[in-house]
Amino acid sequence: MLRVNENYLKLRGSYLFSEIAKRVAAFKDSHPEARLVRLGIGDVTRPLTKSIISSLHHSVDEMAQEETFRGYAPDLGYAFLRETIAQEVYAKRRCEIAADEIFVSDGAKSDLGNLAEIFAESCRVAITDPVYPVYVDSNVMAGRAGSFNESTSQWDRLTYLPTTAENSFVPALPDTELDLIYICSPNNPTGTALRLAELQQIVDYAIAHHSVILFDAAYEAYISESDIPHSIYECQGARQCAIEVRSFSKNAGFTGLRLGYTVIPKELKDAEGHSIHAIWARRHGTKYNGAPYLVQRAGQAVYSPEGQQEVQELVSYYMHNAKLIREGLSHCGYTVYGGVNAPYIWLKVPEGLSSWAFFDRLLHEAQVVGTPGLGFGPSGEGYLRLTAFSTPENTEEALKRIAAMG
Repeated sequence: MLRVNENYLKLRGSYLFSEIAKRVAAFKDSHPEARLVRLGIGDVTRPLTKSIISSLHHSVDEMAQEETFRGYAPDLGYAFLRETIAQEVYAKRRCEIAADEIFVSDGAKSDLGNLAEIFAESCRVAITDPVYPVYVDSNVMAGRAGSFNESTSQWDRLTYLPTTAENSFVPALPDTELDLIYICSPNNPTGTALRLAELQQIVDYAIAHHSVILFDAAYEAYISESDIPHSIYECQGARQCAIEVRSFSKNAGFTGLRLGYTVIPKELKDAEGHSIHAIWARRHGTKYNGAPYLVQRAGQAVYSPEGQQEVQELVSYYMHNAKLIREGLSHCGYTVYGGVNAPYIWLKVPEGLSSWAFFDRLLHEAQVVGTPGLGFGPSGEGYLRLTAFSTPENTEEALKRIAAMG
């Protein structure tokens, strides 16, 4: 008898951003004249830079010639990109990562979701709260989340690690044993970041308890403070316990091109000594045919001197918007976090309002779109996420409208 995977039936309603899209569409239908300012979904808005475009054009021309045409990419990705990443990202930060420990993919979101496949259903999973929804939903799909508790808005098999203003956005690790720990720093949605000593404590816990950390470093390019690690491999012992996932989307604007990579050190093993590197390599080669050649060449161009300068200009552009939002909202009397090492601002909503209620108020009274904090987990209630991925003009317009709300 044909049946679907019952774990998919446990997923909660619409995906967060789908629900936002529905509410925004309904508002636009009833207010067609309204001009919305969107500070919700974290999609970049600046065009691809000159170095990237030049590389794409050159690669397209290569694909038109028999001598330089490329078909399927190698399983791990082209050596030219993996070797460039090993040198320019890791060696320059004195992190010991070899090129064959890097797996090129079509983005961090895909890898973060797919990594759930290679671990046993019995694994005990911890997530920071609030959290990027993919971490939770992919484990629901994998059968690790258990049942959803309506009263607590939590899954009963997941361990929640609150990261709130009360603990300075540093997750407190439990005394209980954990197998998988999801960490995102700089953090989406709070916009805060772990300092080296704070991240080292999590690594030490993972080593002591034989846990694996799934470290999402998608926003490392936005780090401005010197004591914030760009990679978990800056921590001692991290090669024994950590998988790092990175993206080209937010640093170089590849949200439309799709490119990312995952690092799995060869000494990372499960309790029975099985190589996680080898298992992921087998999964990767079986289910994935590789990012396109021209996209991987464009990724390589990101690490050229010109490419790095252009990335810094993009980051500065968005972080200028983040500063506008952070300072503008503070001037209006709001309590805000983030916006220093990440392009996200975590806004505490006015007393007496839920995060969805404040989302609706912003939409209807100011025509500004944010992201309600509850969509990121129970500890997100009472907050709203705003992003810096807009223009300075739109950012300033949004602040004027918010200020006019009173």
